[in-house]
Amino acid sequence: MSDGDVLAVAEHRRGELRPVSYELIAAGRDLAADLGGDLHVAVIGGDVDSFAERVNRAGADVVHTVDEGEEFNHDVYAAATTALFEAVDPSVLLLPNSVNGLDYAPAVATRLSIPLVSDAVDLTVADDLVVTRETYGSKVETTVEATTPAAVTIRDAEWPSVEDPGDATVEPFTVDIDAPSIRSTVRGFEEVGAGDVDIGEAEFIVSVGRGIDEEANLELVEELADALDATLAASRPIVDNGWLPKNRQVGQSGAVVTPKVYLALGISGAVQHVAGMKGAETIIAVNTDPDAPIFDIADYGVVGDLFEVVPELIERFES
Repeated sequence: MSDGDVLAVAEHRRGELRPVSYELIAAGRDLAADLGGDLHVAVIGGDVDSFAERVNRAGADVVHTVDEGEEFNHDVYAAATTALFEAVDPSVLLLPNSVNGLDYAPAVATRLSIPLVSDAVDLTVADDLVVTRETYGSKVETTVEATTPAAVTIRDAEWPSVEDPGDATVEPFTVDIDAPSIRSTVRGFEEVGAGDVDIGEAEFIVSVGRGIDEEANLELVEELADALDATLAASRPIVDNGWLPKNRQVGQSGAVVTPKVYLALGISGAVQHVAGMKGAETIIAVNTDPDAPIFDIADYGVVGDLFEVVPELIERFES
């Protein structure tokens, strides 16, 4: 593989950069170092000047701003990313493996006639770009070798968020986009249930699984979440039973969360659930089964009955 630069496209929604933007910088920084090139970060649309300041973090060499539109638009992002790629001429294009990223990534790869590998959990450099992916519900790890230039979407919460400020050069980038080519429009956003929360933004999560036994017992866990000033979440079985709404589900088919603390109560630790919370800074697990897989990733573990542990925690933190 020849040396080359890396171009990473940040993601924002409703005026806020998504956490995956900083994870893209981490992935791009490591990859650019392996390739012997520079890391270019692009912000497209919205308050590009403010976004540029925030993505100017350690490892970024150049930040490109494209002042086109406010929110994500397929046609704008496809055109702008294609034009940026042709101008920068990177070896690798990194995009988020999000709803938005997966919307325009295929269009960009098609326009550029380059391979696209989605949902990467690791990237290394050998003779070619080696992309690690998880298949069969994250039970099997596979690798794909892609010739460069190539486009890759990365799964969020797989790389650490880059926090240190950087000294990148900020360069405005102008894209000539014809109005007739913009055939899609964002008309608005539909909020989740009234009064509900985005668990992806929570810093402290109390999550409950099958060990809760029945819906009536959720009241106990809700009391603990209140005492800890934490956000209540759950594994898929709880949501499938209708005990909590879908937006509270953590896991591969739910939300990916990266809180400072994740307290798992009565959760066995199936790979599908772990895929959604393994990026937490500190994981605490309570389970009656000492061999539960959740203990393999937990920083702290309690082998015990949550119906005995939770009341003690409530008493401790309410006192």
